[in-house]
Amino acid sequence: MEENHTRPVWMSDPLVKDIPQKKLQFLEQLFAEGRGKSQKEMMAYLMPMMKRAKQENLAFTPQEMNAAITAIRKYSTQEELTQIDKLLEKNRPQ
Repeated sequence: MEENHTRPVWMSDPLVKDIPQKKLQFLEQLFAEGRGKSQKEMMAYLMPMMKRAKQENLAFTPQEMNAAITAIRKYSTQEELTQIDKLLEKNRPQ
């Protein structure tokens, strides 16, 4: 089995068991394609992704987002955690 066909470990975490698969797959793509991008590149990448989420009626509740972020963080490297923190900081309401 090729690596890109295996689900990330966080997608099997009990924290995200109640989140619909379509939403999990969207988050998986978001994080997989966002990995390694600079903050500026990430912002340019996020805008069309958020638009697509809206078009597909993929609205995340705060509980779903918190569960997914917690699950993703649990299995992330230190470098990934730093990037996640920067991304979340940028999107946090002022």
